[in-house]
Amino acid sequence: MKVKTTKLIAAGLFCFLLTSQLSAQRINVVTTAVPFLRISPDARAGGMGDAGLATEADASSIFWNLAKIPFAKNNNAASVTYTPWLRDLQVNDVFLGSLSGFHKLDEQQAISASLRYFSLGKITFTDFSGQTLFDGNPREFAFDAGYSRKLSDKTGIGVALRYIHSNLVGNAPIQGQSYKPGNAVAGDLSFYYNGVSEAGTGWSFGAAATNLGSKISYTSDAQTKDYIPANLGVGTAYTRQIDETNKITFALDLNKLLVPTPNDTTPAGIAEYRTKSVASSWISSLGDGEDFKEITFSLGAEYTYNEQFTLRAGYFYEDKTKGNRKYFTVGAGLKYNVFGLNLSYLVPSGNGVNRNPLSNTLRFSLIFDLDNIGKGETTTTTTDN
Repeated sequence: MKVKTTKLIAAGLFCFLLTSQLSAQRINVVTTAVPFLRISPDARAGGMGDAGLATEADASSIFWNLAKIPFAKNNNAASVTYTPWLRDLQVNDVFLGSLSGFHKLDEQQAISASLRYFSLGKITFTDFSGQTLFDGNPREFAFDAGYSRKLSDKTGIGVALRYIHSNLVGNAPIQGQSYKPGNAVAGDLSFYYNGVSEAGTGWSFGAAATNLGSKISYTSDAQTKDYIPANLGVGTAYTRQIDETNKITFALDLNKLLVPTPNDTTPAGIAEYRTKSVASSWISSLGDGEDFKEITFSLGAEYTYNEQFTLRAGYFYEDKTKGNRKYFTVGAGLKYNVFGLNLSYLVPSGNGVNRNPLSNTLRFSLIFDLDNIGKGETTTTTTDN
């Protein structure tokens, strides 16, 4: 089986999901199914180099660290995001959409939910001779529900459950092999420390273990189950209230996939890799000799004026042997009354075959301050709440 080149790039790891062996080209790259779960799903973090573990709580916190939510200034908020994907490759029908929100039960605890939907557009499936088999519309989604509460005035924890559905080829038989949609369940554990004083200055810290769950399979063969992108992230943010109208925040996130590196591509090594239990894979991923190279860095800055206008910038770094994603981002936000708008832009980098395929990526987020519906006055909450 093969697919047209542009859509193969758009699908990313599509061929890996439908084959039973690892290729030598991936020997140093940590590869997972449903990689859309690691795409930044909101424009605020997208403008800060994908940093969001310790920044101020907002309607998209469930994607990053839902332990932040009890510290939000709002009692109720929601966010809708749309991200056209890989447009720099002239792919016009691939996109990520998300919907998220939270409700505070009281001053100590909150509930939250989110939905992510990733469409890979139309893909024409062909056999090895180039004959068309059928046209498909691969798509994936994940639904989350979470609960978070304060442990003290400065610390909080959160837990979330996630259902993941990945429909790449439906139930169609291809080249004599039967495929089916993949399903998985996972959970998140998160922690947050809010060290920002009442005057608006201080350090915050966050940590989250996300997508801790089952493997996913697209066939009935138990030996072809693939890992989902379990991840461990830690982050910090420093906020300084310069005066009554000006505020600036600096953030740094470090993330590492809790998925082992497929170093041994012999038949025995592949079999051991695929049959390893989920829990043991998390542990072995922390001692495979390439831990530091597998850490990604997200560095971001955010300037806020009068709690209404926001400018952002960031940088994302990944080691060249682990994917080589390196890019700068910029973003802006506007908040007025009930509504807010955030947008981010991934600055083009590289030339020719070395050009970053994510160049010119735009994200758009609409923020809804549900506390102020029906109130005809400007709110004083932050741009992203």
